[in-house]
Amino acid sequence: MTSEITLFVNPTAGRGRGAHAAQPAASALRTAGFSVRTILGADAADGLHRAREAVDDGTGALIAVGGDGMANLALQAVAGTRTPLGIVAVGTGNDFARALGLPVRDPAAAGRVVAEALKENRVRDIDLGRVDGTWFGTVLASGFDSRVNDRGNRMRLPAGRFKYDLAMVAELAAFRPVPYKITLDGGAVHEVEATLVAVGNGSSYGGGMKICAGADLTDGLFDVTVVGDCSRRTLLRVFPRVYKGTHLEHPKVTVHRAARVELVAEGVTGYADGEPLGPLPLAAECVAGAARVLGP
Repeated sequence: MTSEITLFVNPTAGRGRGAHAAQPAASALRTAGFSVRTILGADAADGLHRAREAVDDGTGALIAVGGDGMANLALQAVAGTRTPLGIVAVGTGNDFARALGLPVRDPAAAGRVVAEALKENRVRDIDLGRVDGTWFGTVLASGFDSRVNDRGNRMRLPAGRFKYDLAMVAELAAFRPVPYKITLDGGAVHEVEATLVAVGNGSSYGGGMKICAGADLTDGLFDVTVVGDCSRRTLLRVFPRVYKGTHLEHPKVTVHRAARVELVAEGVTGYADGEPLGPLPLAAECVAGAARVLGP
């Protein structure tokens, strides 16, 4: 493995933590004997172009510094290659780093973990989800949760996560269950009224909400969590349980496992790793061993 490592940095992650986090991460890597090159894109497309160039040029590893959006962008560059991915998680949610057992909001510790993993060749293969050529590491969300994202993204104020809390309150007032058609592994079409459908390669989204609590990054299958036709009162009681994963015990919640999931619903946007994929219908496939990651 080449000793040159590439830091892929989002300077705006975590209200500016991305740029600051690159410094202790780079220091840990240099102390371990690696040569460090930093790339920053003018925007997401430019950043991805630069990351893919680094991978094509044979960098020893691509280290994403930022939040889940940055990790998702890095996945587009390393998926299907032998270049390992490291994460220095300093964003808001950091669910991909959590799934990998990596430090969160501690860039120096994350940098040391990456450096040690490189020196000791602690690299493992994980599965990724793929929708029309776009890769994701954690959860494809659709329904109530994606509508909260839609509304939050349209709001200019307040800043940060609080606007999504406000968006959730607004969506609770307006939301009704949506008719879905769900097809698992090319089988029969299931027609259900659902509050949300989440397709999990990883277990959590939204900063630790374990919507697909049993998902395994290495089993070649998605966990598909279907929250049925809840009333607002039921949703208010059940949704807080998502942080412990105990919502899966509720009778309105069912979990399926499949390698390919097709979702059809009107007026619903799909989000993967918190990034918009576009309106349903969407088909997601779980690709076994699609990425190599560095970790404990």
